Amino acid sequence: MMQGPAFPAAHALAPQLHTHFSRHLEEARRRTHEPLASLPDVDAIGAIIETAFWASLRREEGYVPRISLAFVDPEQATQPLRFEQPLPLEAAALTRVAPAVAPAGIHLGVSRGPIELSVWGTIRTLPRLCFVLEVAAPGLLVVKHQRGNVPGKFANVAVIEGDQVKIIDEHASGFPDCPPLLMPLVGFESPSSPTDWPNIDSVNMQVQLAVAMRAHGRGGSLLLVSASSEAWRESIVQPISYVVTPPFAELAHLSRERPDESRQRLWREALDEAVNAVASLTAVDGATILTMDYELLAFGAKIARRKGAPQVEQVTLTEPIEGGTAAVVHPSHLGGTRHLSASQFVHDQRDAIALVASQDGRFTVFAWSTCRGMVHAHRVEALLL
Repeated sequence: MMQGPAFPAAHALAPQLHTHFSRHLEEARRRTHEPLASLPDVDAIGAIIETAFWASLRREEGYVPRISLAFVDPEQATQPLRFEQPLPLEAAALTRVAPAVAPAGIHLGVSRGPIELSVWGTIRTLPRLCFVLEVAAPGLLVVKHQRGNVPGKFANVAVIEGDQVKIIDEHASGFPDCPPLLMPLVGFESPSSPTDWPNIDSVNMQVQLAVAMRAHGRGGSLLLVSASSEAWRESIVQPISYVVTPPFAELAHLSRERPDESRQRLWREALDEAVNAVASLTAVDGATILTMDYELLAFGAKIARRKGAPQVEQVTLTEPIEGGTAAVVHPSHLGGTRHLSASQFVHDQRDAIALVASQDGRFTVFAWSTCRGMVHAHRVEALLL
């Protein structure tokens, strides 16, 4: 077990996480006969979080460790890589092995032996509802679980940043005016039936764009506008710096495709490339413009208040975390010019959605709220880690 100073936030959060996973595992057992993950006890959860936190602050040959820990017994693993001698669950040991598990999709398997917790090897395929803790950055940890039966797709449960803890509100998608992009991010389970998937797939495209925008670290704005109307042009300074003619449609085509199993890998690779290509354009000064069907129309566009429209003075601000409350703030409270212009655009073009990434990692989704009669700013970076 880890030797060193205590991390109080780990042990304060552990009982809540244990209750959370216990409840959902019990619900899953009632619905399915497929194998489910083991439930770590409270002490195990606290120890994993504490050890990972101190490991995140260490360096190995100058590199920041990127580690994903999964609580799973070796017997539950599919084709695991097992160490002859398990490693102790200690910060130093995790830091040394971190370069071997840096690629996405590789997890260090943690289980409780006869005496204590240890790291027994690596695993790629996880059982449902497996407790996963990812070291995202120094002092930044994310507790998550695999979403349904979709490999590599995770739902965040809690975010720990230093001594600040945010528990995701899994019921936030049921709130009035929740934009569709949030629905696949905050729900604890997958869609209830296959007929739900087409819409969720479309929304997942927005999620992937958001993740890619946030990943390039330069900040940016993406406007999703109606495919059947040119009204959005009334809120854009003319001429637009970079107009795409004809509209770039690869992302649109891929979003509509339903490849069979033999083409899944090639389709996934093509989709990732197209998403990254579009997201990279948001690093250019100005906004990138996509239709709701994901055809790229322009980038580097300057937003302006629509002629005759009032200046936006207030927006509702929320974050989908437990204990969070809605606040009414001036758009300047959210950030700089990108946030102010995105607020104005959605205020004037109420069928549009604006995604804004900040250089510091914050991410905000702007959508018109019919319930509140104003722009609603949804802070969602805790869901994208």
